[in-house]
Order: sequence, then structure tokens, then C-alpha cells
Amino acid sequence: MSSHRHSKKRRYVAWAAAGAAVVAGAGIAAQTSMAATTWPAQRTFTGRAFDACAAPSLSAMKAWHTGFYGAAAVYVGGKNRGCAQPNLTASWVKSVSALGWKLVPLYVGAQPSCQTGSSPEKMTASTAASLGAKDGADAVAKAAALGMKAGSPVYLDMESYDVTNKACNDAVLTYVRAFDKTLHAKTYRTGYYGFTSSSATAIATASDKTDLPGNLWYALWDKNNTTTADWPWGATQFTNHSRAHQYMVNSKETRGAYTITVDRDAWDAPVAITG
Repeated sequence: MSSHRHSKKRRYVAWAAAGAAVVAGAGIAAQTSMAATTWPAQRTFTGRAFDACAAPSLSAMKAWHTGFYGAAAVYVGGKNRGCAQPNLTASWVKSVSALGWKLVPLYVGAQPSCQTGSSPEKMTASTAASLGAKDGADAVAKAAALGMKAGSPVYLDMESYDVTNKACNDAVLTYVRAFDKTLHAKTYRTGYYGFTSSSATAIATASDKTDLPGNLWYALWDKNNTTTADWPWGATQFTNHSRAHQYMVNSKETRGAYTITVDRDAWDAPVAITG
């Protein structure tokens, strides 16, 4: 995306290094701190989604509601969020939900110290836990203020980094666990966006799954609209409506009178509970 998360240049540098259903309790087996809580039923969407740097206008969302896409990812917060969000308000969420759109809350939190480039907020080994808790609380507050209720997921955006750098990778896992524990304490589900070449692999292959995300949104730009055929990890991982796949980026598309550059996603995972 032209200015997704950080910028088009940053994302490509980093890369170089259907229908809706309500499913109770799906996709939470790995989220150990959820066990003692009674959770709202999960709202799951299965179909094609898009993510754009800035939430489109309500008029654009009306024009784009043709049936090709059924869900849209929106950047609810984070110091590393790449675009201003003038359209993203509680009123907008209510209106697009009434049209039938499902929404995917995405939060661009602290990034790894070993990541290429600069970010307004980066974590270190000494700050990872406190930043994770702080950002997790902020993510819940931002989502709730938009009308995304308890039981909704928040997907933490982690851009590509050198996962072979053990100290850096350990800091990321510490940050993610603190972020997720904070979400769980406030009855929000956890999700994670990352690259199959790095940041997603760090989660999928971690030996200790405690407090790691229960839903994985993986970036693999192979243009295949699937969450199964190109799934790069064990077949038993992130099953039961817990996967999403960003399969194409920078797709300039026009519906009605509105042209938007989007990334395409195959979705079979939780979406926000609104209305």
C-alpha cells in the first residue's frame, strides 16, 4: 500500500530482507490467559477483505459494497500508524456496519529495534513489556471509542525484521505477550499481522505459545485468494476461523465513482463486534 503502516518504500524494503458467521469460542485455544473468562461469541467473517491506509469515506464504502469485498481493515491507532484517519469515527463505524460491512481493527504499535528504517516508537529489551502493556491498553481504548465492543479482535501490526537476531526477536515476543495480556484482561481477542518471511514466522514457530495471538494474518503476496493452500506452517495451527492472508498489494480499483488503492485479503477470522 502506498503509505500503509509506514510507507511503500519501507514495506518493500522490509519484504526484501464470502459470508459472516458467529462462532462461540473459535480460535482461542492458544490464548491461555482467556481460559478463566466468559467471552462474548466471536464474530467471524469468511470471504474477501481489503485494507487501505486511510478509511474511505462513507460514500466510497457505499459504492464499494458490491459483494466483491465483505470486510475492511481499519487502522484504529498506534504511534506508527501511517495515515491520518479523518473518516474513522464512531459514526462511520456504525454507518458502514449498517451497510453490512465487517470491520477489522488494526493497531500499528512499537516496532523492533533491529528493523530497517526509523519508526516513531521502537521497543528494546528493557521497554518491551511496559510498551506492550501501554499499547495494548491504548488499542482497546481506541477500538472501544469507535464502537468496537468487547469480544472484538485487535490485530497488532508487526512489520518485517531480522528474526535471526535472538535478542531482537525475544523483545518482540515479550512485547506481543504484554500487548495480548492487556487485551485479554479487557475481554478483547488478539490477532497479529506479519510477514511469512519474518514477523509472522516468529509467532507461528515460537516454542512457547503462552499469551501469543490466537489469530494470524499473514502477508504472502502470491495473488492466491486462500488461507489454506499456501499456509506455510503446520496444518493444525490457527484452525477454526483463525487465519487471514494478505495476498496482493497496491491494487488500484474503481467502484462507482471511487478509486482506492487497496491490499487484498482472504479472510477466515474474527472481525469487530459492532452495533
